Amino acid sequence: MMKNYVKLLSVFAAFSIVSCSPEEAGTEAISPTEQKQLAPLSTEQINGQIENSLRATGDFNWNQSDNHFVWSALHHSEFIVSIGFGSAPQDIQRAKSPNGKRMEMQLLDMISDLEGVSKREFLVFSDPVLNTMDVIVKKQSTLAALRKSKNVRYAEPGNYRFLGTRNGVERPRDLTETSSGVSSGSGCGYDATALSPADFTTVSPNARVAWTLTHHNVPQAWNHATGAGVGIGIVDTGISPQQTLLGASFNTGASSGRSIQKFGVYVDSAWPWSTATDGFNDLCGHGTSMASAAAAPRNNSGLPVGVAYNANLISYRAASNVVLEGYHEQEGVKKAFTALGNNSGVKIISMSMGHVFSVGKISDAIKFAHSKGKLIFCAAGTSTSFTTFVGVIFPASMNEVVAVTGVKEGSYAKCDVCHTGGKVEFTVAMQRASSGNTVPVASYYNDQSDYVGGSSVATATTAGMAALVWSKYPTWTRDQVLNRLRQSAHFYPNKNSQFGYGNINAMLAVQ
Repeated sequence: MMKNYVKLLSVFAAFSIVSCSPEEAGTEAISPTEQKQLAPLSTEQINGQIENSLRATGDFNWNQSDNHFVWSALHHSEFIVSIGFGSAPQDIQRAKSPNGKRMEMQLLDMISDLEGVSKREFLVFSDPVLNTMDVIVKKQSTLAALRKSKNVRYAEPGNYRFLGTRNGVERPRDLTETSSGVSSGSGCGYDATALSPADFTTVSPNARVAWTLTHHNVPQAWNHATGAGVGIGIVDTGISPQQTLLGASFNTGASSGRSIQKFGVYVDSAWPWSTATDGFNDLCGHGTSMASAAAAPRNNSGLPVGVAYNANLISYRAASNVVLEGYHEQEGVKKAFTALGNNSGVKIISMSMGHVFSVGKISDAIKFAHSKGKLIFCAAGTSTSFTTFVGVIFPASMNEVVAVTGVKEGSYAKCDVCHTGGKVEFTVAMQRASSGNTVPVASYYNDQSDYVGGSSVATATTAGMAALVWSKYPTWTRDQVLNRLRQSAHFYPNKNSQFGYGNINAMLAVQ
């Protein structure tokens, strides 16, 4: 978990003479009103406006707020600004932006002059792949100048914690469930639970098939495809070092000839300049559950098998938990999507984490991965109290992403804690009608199993089904695979307003 933040820099000096003209930086003149340093709004006032927007429209975007509001959020979050620059909304890649470096340098010069400090004192990070950078901006007038620049796509708080504390009390953070099915607020848990015999069947050599896989006809689909040759990227909290089925025994039983790779891009530090990650091991439990649901081996250990048990797995520890608040968690997710986008061995990316409103740098990274032909699945959202009123959360709300949620067995009633909405494409049965039990997976600990629920496991399960289709038809494009999934789903050719195309029939999808 992130430690309490400390003050990053001393107060900057007053204005100095501008060496880069507003025209060169693509910036209009700043009015006297915009030059005033007004008193910041309180976090209660900021959060209240954000909540009002979410309730009224289902979304919130910093770009639609005024300078004082955005600067007030900076005041409460160490003044870190995430800047996306470019000549057009889709100008996000440095390799495809011939004027990108020039625009960046002009913006840096402008910030340096307006803030009265050198670049090394305010530049936090310049992304090598995307047209994004993170800086420290203390003056409201500097922020106004940036937001007026025609070369700035967005300039938003890079460390504001909407789901943080209010009046010293921790606000609800329930965007997913723990593995035991009880909301902890972070999605983390290390539980191990004995599975009810009613919740699985056994398949050779001695693997347990979760009831939900049977519900979606996955065992029948295995006669045609097992995910071989397809790489699934999991962006989450990492993989447990204590679960050998997702380590040394990844190729065991009926699973063979595949690989598992683990990377860590999350920096557990209060200091934004820190670059040392805390490794690729899961310190939460959530990522282990998602990797198990998607691709755990068809083992001989009496543990649950994943959907695509012969697929390759590429795991990224990108955050400490599933709530993507704070600088390093959002930066980690950005780096993970960028790396997976550049990985030719990856066809599918699954992320069961999110935020209640959009984050510019994550949006850029997802668009980058999508431009590389990746099929991206994200969780629609899982809540029990505060965020229940929100529909499909970010980034599942993006057009480049396939949103997935969970429903109850045998019906189209959403699971007790699942989000629904018009952005949903597919559903997965993940809550039993009689017992209320969720989905069996391999546990954080070796030789043990557990239950997981919510839209999280629904997303990882759907990613596994997509891998089955792509392994059956390896020459297909992303759109062909997605269309086949749609055609095999319950509501096709229509789309339900809350559940999209509904439950996928994996057997139909691979035929």
